[in-house]
Amino acid sequence: MAELITMPRLSDTMEEGTVIKWHKKVGEKISEGDLLAEIETDKAIQEFESEFNGYLLYLGVPEGKTAKVNSILAIIGESTKIDVNNILSLYETTTTTTNETKNDTTIPTKNERLLISPLAKIMAKQKSISLEDIKGSGTNGRIIKRDIEKYQIEFTKKNNDTTSSRTANEVINSSIRKVIAKRLSESKFNAPHYYLMIDIDMKNSIKSRSIINKNLKEEDKISFNDIIIKAAALSLKDNPKINSSWKEDKTIYHRDINIGVAIAVEDGLLVPVIRDVDKKSLRQISLEVKEKSRKARDRKIYQEEMEGSTFTISNLGMFGIESFTSIINQPNSCILSVGAILEKPIITNGLVVSGNIMKLSLACDHRVVDGVIGSFYLQSIKKYLEDPINMII
Repeated sequence: MAELITMPRLSDTMEEGTVIKWHKKVGEKISEGDLLAEIETDKAIQEFESEFNGYLLYLGVPEGKTAKVNSILAIIGESTKIDVNNILSLYETTTTTTNETKNDTTIPTKNERLLISPLAKIMAKQKSISLEDIKGSGTNGRIIKRDIEKYQIEFTKKNNDTTSSRTANEVINSSIRKVIAKRLSESKFNAPHYYLMIDIDMKNSIKSRSIINKNLKEEDKISFNDIIIKAAALSLKDNPKINSSWKEDKTIYHRDINIGVAIAVEDGLLVPVIRDVDKKSLRQISLEVKEKSRKARDRKIYQEEMEGSTFTISNLGMFGIESFTSIINQPNSCILSVGAILEKPIITNGLVVSGNIMKLSLACDHRVVDGVIGSFYLQSIKKYLEDPINMII
């Protein structure tokens, strides 16, 4: 007996998944609950566990390759003596026989229409093979599994016999990269963005942070980003119209203050969410940001940990960026961009003195947030950061 494992739907919007890593090899014994693979969805990398006991007989998707939801992912059987080819052939035959015209895919080409079996189509997609280059050996020229395998062998041999030079390196876009592109494009072109900027004198925040961290271990120290997150949350409490989302027929004003914190990962950005920030201490915020940042960079963060934000912060200050603007992370109405703290001359009481200036930029969705409302918000956050005592009274 054998179990056919298909690509799972790990998020409500997932249409395909990429196998980042297999944790088991063909021939290994598998127990229910064992970690089989790490699969990249449109939102994050999720761990996929086995629901069966047995032996791993077949891997349908190589590491780094992408497959549609419900396509063949693996086969687990009660014995290593089970003939996998028979199972695959049976799957292909059963699928085709059940409803041949429905399951066989007719693909238009320049000169004719190609008929291809479901399994062959999956294999061709996984190996990025153009079907126009393949001659089918099945009934009525139907492309089947052995045609894909034959073509792959011949193609590999041909490439090994020739050498070529390239002037560019092509990298297949990951699922996350494609989703980032799609959502940011939708946000930029659907939401009428405008930007408000303000300078913050961080002198008192610097002093406060130094006092807080004086007797703390390195791993427990509070960052400027933690202070900014806290100030941003309290400012949302003072200015609830910023903590909102636009819908075509209504505007939602959120009671909870959940802040998404943009984290750079290898192929883009992930945005873990810190919930009820206004109710948490700086220490609690710091610990949670550190933990979720680590999970995001290790791609071990769960989908639910990146959902439900009502406001977003993007901080490039640690990279020396003085100022920048961001695209709104919908359905939020605003996103705060944080620049570096730079020593600059400022005028105080008619005298030129040294100051520690940080530039903030607030991107607003003009459908929800007017300029005056956005300005009040920035004045509020300025109050908290320039006099941090306001955050604890």
